[in-house]
Amino acid sequence: MPGYFDDTSVIRRVHREYLVGLGGARALLMQAAHPVAFAGFFMSTGALEDPYPRLARTAAVLDTILFGERVDADAATAAVRRVHTRMRGTLPEPVGRFPAGTPWAADDPDLLLWIIATLADSGALVYRRYVGELTPAELDAYWEDWRVVGSLFGLEPAQMPVGFAGLEAYAREMLSGDVLHVSPTARELGRRIVLRPPVPLLARPLLEVANFVVIGWLPARIRRQYRLWWDPARTIVLHTGAESTRRLLVPVLPAEVRRRTPRAGTGSHRPHTNVRRPVPTA
Repeated sequence: MPGYFDDTSVIRRVHREYLVGLGGARALLMQAAHPVAFAGFFMSTGALEDPYPRLARTAAVLDTILFGERVDADAATAAVRRVHTRMRGTLPEPVGRFPAGTPWAADDPDLLLWIIATLADSGALVYRRYVGELTPAELDAYWEDWRVVGSLFGLEPAQMPVGFAGLEAYAREMLSGDVLHVSPTARELGRRIVLRPPVPLLARPLLEVANFVVIGWLPARIRRQYRLWWDPARTIVLHTGAESTRRLLVPVLPAEVRRRTPRAGTGSHRPHTNVRRPVPTA
């Protein structure tokens, strides 16, 4: 059976690259910088004492949407939407501009958009820095694919920016405005969960390299709020390493080393063109 995406889809081309997984860690830190999203999608789950199973479930849903069959994607996202309709609450304490008692709902379109936008922005950033270029048309197609994902989680087309330039404008507005604020709780949990996951001793050097990349590509304002140290010398190393990886390492890596293998049975929905496609409703 066909899926929402096939191998001609830019979203699949981007997210099948293992390196792009670094964007997921960046996206999580950016998501937690939204006080209301942090309360709705992180604090409310009761899974922060052992967050990794929840993160794995979320990754599995996205994997089904990107690489699975349409019927499975519909079932997975319908289940998530049912859970979201029951998740309601208020902020227990003031954070940034938001006073204690500010209501939140997991199916709030503004919160869902921030979650989707950080995933798309981070994926495009890491791919372009470490894997390869994307033309303006490909970037538009990539965000159009993410708009399809957003619709599966309940967003209406009018609730999402149009075009990759629209996504960038939205991100700039969020980063320059007064919505984002890393609370002490988000700072401690974000650093612990994202930057200090349980890994075998032999894997810790790789974790340090990954953390260097994740921290380096965070927006400077968000990085400062997490109190993550950075300096100009590290910026030079970051950019030099990214350029070397993209130009010298990635082109010679075997496909089975650098890319995820889509599950058997995934079909095609349509090739990308420069014509804007309507976003289906869930």
